[in-house]
Amino acid sequence: MKKRVVVVEDQFVARELFGLYLKNSERYEIVRSLDTAAHLSETIKNEAVDLVLMDILMNDESNGLDASKELKRQRPAIKIIAMTSMAENSWLKRAREIGIDSFWFKESSKETILEVMDRTIAGESVYPDSPPRICLGMSDNLEFTDRELEVLREMTRGMSNSAIAKALCISENTVKVHIQHMLDKTGFDNRTELAIEARVRGIVVSMEKADNR
Repeated sequence: MKKRVVVVEDQFVARELFGLYLKNSERYEIVRSLDTAAHLSETIKNEAVDLVLMDILMNDESNGLDASKELKRQRPAIKIIAMTSMAENSWLKRAREIGIDSFWFKESSKETILEVMDRTIAGESVYPDSPPRICLGMSDNLEFTDRELEVLREMTRGMSNSAIAKALCISENTVKVHIQHMLDKTGFDNRTELAIEARVRGIVVSMEKADNR
């Protein structure tokens, strides 16, 4: 019997490709293809599902990680594979904490999605060791410390140094030191250029609204 799959992916072309892959598979069938995580709970209530392919960040700002957390609460037996094209390092940790079964980087994973699906259905938890390496100026995301990435993530929200210091429970001077280290590594001229490039390349992606107070 084929395993029943729900695809949650906001990009039309990607949904079509997943549909093509699974249509030609002898092991899987798609029962629903959704462009938002907002409708997943209702879908699960009405369908027998074995596996969900879950994009993490969608255009309507629905959040695949939050949706996965709720799904695991409601139906823990359903397997979930989180998917993203972004290199945001915090998502790997949070996915593990939620209990998401596997994690797949769309453009950089060595394994195909079907291979990850097979291993996940077989009971494995398939996770990469680290996010993909993405160039940022003269450096790349893997050369940044965890704390630098935390500061950079807050910068992409447009937060001031004082607001970043408050959010991360560090001094404003420490924030300035981290920013200068990142500017030295990347060769960018200012914090705005650094933040914009990091966000555009998906190195850090905040799902929270900024509070500059």
